[in-house]
Amino acid sequence: MNTPSSTDSMTFHKEPGSVSAAEPAANPVEGDVMKRDFRFWGVFAALMVSAFTSALDLTAVSTALPVITDQLHGTQFVWVGSAYALSSTAFLPMSGGVAQIFGRRIVMLAALFFFALGSVLCGAAPSMNFLIAGRTVQGLGAGSLTSLTQIVLSDLVPLRERGAFNGLIGLAWAIASFIGPVIGGALADHNAWRWLFYLNIFTSAMAAVLVIFFLKLKTPGGTVREKLGRMDWIGNFLVIASSSAVVIALTWGGIQYPWSSARVLAPLCFGVVGLGIFLVYEIKFARYPIVPATLMSTRTGLSGYLQTFIASVVMIASIYYMPAYFQACKGASPTASGVDVFGLGFVIAPSNIIAGLTISRSNRYRPQLWLSWCFVMVGAGLLSTLKADSFRGKAIGFEAVLGVGIGILTTATYFPVLAPLPISENAHALAFFIFTRAFGQVWGVTIGATVMQNRLSTDLPASFKGVFPQGTQIAYAVIPLIPTLPADVAEETRKAFASALGELWQVMIGIGAVGLLISLAMKHIDLHSDTDEEWGVDGRKDEHQMQKLA
Repeated sequence: MNTPSSTDSMTFHKEPGSVSAAEPAANPVEGDVMKRDFRFWGVFAALMVSAFTSALDLTAVSTALPVITDQLHGTQFVWVGSAYALSSTAFLPMSGGVAQIFGRRIVMLAALFFFALGSVLCGAAPSMNFLIAGRTVQGLGAGSLTSLTQIVLSDLVPLRERGAFNGLIGLAWAIASFIGPVIGGALADHNAWRWLFYLNIFTSAMAAVLVIFFLKLKTPGGTVREKLGRMDWIGNFLVIASSSAVVIALTWGGIQYPWSSARVLAPLCFGVVGLGIFLVYEIKFARYPIVPATLMSTRTGLSGYLQTFIASVVMIASIYYMPAYFQACKGASPTASGVDVFGLGFVIAPSNIIAGLTISRSNRYRPQLWLSWCFVMVGAGLLSTLKADSFRGKAIGFEAVLGVGIGILTTATYFPVLAPLPISENAHALAFFIFTRAFGQVWGVTIGATVMQNRLSTDLPASFKGVFPQGTQIAYAVIPLIPTLPADVAEETRKAFASALGELWQVMIGIGAVGLLISLAMKHIDLHSDTDEEWGVDGRKDEHQMQKLA
């Protein structure tokens, strides 16, 4: 059995209708930790730059992917996204544990380093396999970076006030989402897509400078050997191996190999069983669990995690496959398709901020989540009606409706996850929250690719489809060739893409409905107005620097 962890002495917020709890021991909002001085805003600027960096990369690659696939003569376009998601997902739970043991600053700098290193490898990639390897390294840094951004914010801002600050971080993410597709498309149009990755070096360096100068939070004591002894090595091995197996199976299933193939079923079964063993080990045996049982001990928290997963499926499917409509069906260049997806990105930023502000002001998060799922279903329903010859403005307007729902979800799913927990569990809870989000993104890419591949394999003109072997290359390899086809074949091809994407949006309607049903399980819980006194700005470092200057 696991021994009592450091959180055993903490008390819990009581979820209405649940078992006992009391207020957590914490530092009041008025304490020194919460002063909004230059140190706080320096740290917050680092968080915004980090969010901007990871979002820019995520959104820009999707519009440039057809050109990248064509120039590198690749046949594994799905792995460009899946390899990134695999590494970021597999190592996410570890990032929370490492940050809790070694401190936030060193882990965030390490995350920036791996993200920049992966970007260099991607930019220099001579082949698709090399690019996929670079994306794997990049994903390792990006996942940890996203996790640490939320963990550091939770150290400095109480949950009740965090909605507004989350909205501002969401604004940075949304701005990157606006310009990312345009930058990616413009660079692809000028055969300079490698700079799409090299640009990350500059933004990563900027974030690192801000972290070095301003992120001076308290760090745990103890020697390196003592800290390594507090790592949950068995749990980390189980979750990394199991989640990697699931990602591999989802990437291959229905695309590279049939779902009934042993090459798909074997890793899928291994991964699912492994994740089950991981959860049992964490609950029953782990001395220092990376996913404590308390994280999902309430139905509100469990609902929050499930909603996070489902919202990520919808979000990444929209980002990855909406540009395909404009490029394949409307003949848009990568740059023009990036402009066309402004309808999606333009509303995410204000939706993020408004959702965050209303949650902070009202101390309520359930109405916003219920409304968001309605927007998702309506938006996906409207998009499913698009034809190859539909008016371009209609597509942009329809995606804006979906964008409102996605914008609210990216901010609001955070609150049912954290509200039932003691604030001492922030790092573990947020690492698992980002893990759930990243795992959902894997499913979103895979579901979209599977639906498109299966539909295109039957609907593409036989004379054209015969040029391509069955496999992952059909969808993205076809798009750049459409303008070169005879008029009648090109028209059939555009209709095939519109039909495949329409089917994808129909699937998203059902997924959104599942999200709405799960959201009904939430209960209202007052948001914390405290921060954990174990973390926060380390004033001793500033005093030491002042003495040196004197």
